[in-house]
Amino acid sequence: MNFGTLPGMGSGIDHPQQGLELGYARVSTTKQSLERQLDALAAIGIGDERTYVDKKTSTTVDRDGLNQLLAYARPGDTIVVHTLDRIGRNLREVLNLVHDLSERGIGVRSLADPLPINTADEGMARIAFLLLALFAEMERTFTTERAAHARTVAEANNRRVGRPQAHPNDKVEYARLLKAQGHSLGVIATKTGIPKTSLHRYLAGTPEPGPAK
Repeated sequence: MNFGTLPGMGSGIDHPQQGLELGYARVSTTKQSLERQLDALAAIGIGDERTYVDKKTSTTVDRDGLNQLLAYARPGDTIVVHTLDRIGRNLREVLNLVHDLSERGIGVRSLADPLPINTADEGMARIAFLLLALFAEMERTFTTERAAHARTVAEANNRRVGRPQAHPNDKVEYARLLKAQGHSLGVIATKTGIPKTSLHRYLAGTPEPGPAK
């Protein structure tokens, strides 16, 4: 098994026929094994010559195999994976890639998901993928709603929402007082111990000192 470019493949030039099933296998940790995925692909007749592989070799996952597969695939082909999560690092990435492939007339089929996926199928396998896309959109909506609710509750209780303030409120208020008295940022930083970079943020909107009377 060669990783990345395989004999006769990867260039997109040698594509003998339409409607090929092209295998893809990926492991994301050094402790995982490709054997299970490759055995499943071989069991349905996809051999090494039509299989692309990505395997973790360092701190990152090399995606050359997937990139070569995407360059080689043609309309009418189907990319076959053991499970759908092999072609993306998260659900959104998977859905985006499947959508892009669909636009090119290329299907995606999984072998071992609880509901096997086949985007080229008009039956239940296609419905399963549409449900997956629906669940992803629902989760995005729920996440947005949870964040909005948290902000509403925090504001109702006079709590700050977002990244915690790095400096105590009493020092920040002291800095605002010093600015209102006309002191420079350098003096305020010295007196409060708050860096100038943070002072710019804390003092935004603080009124400038008025003319002496």
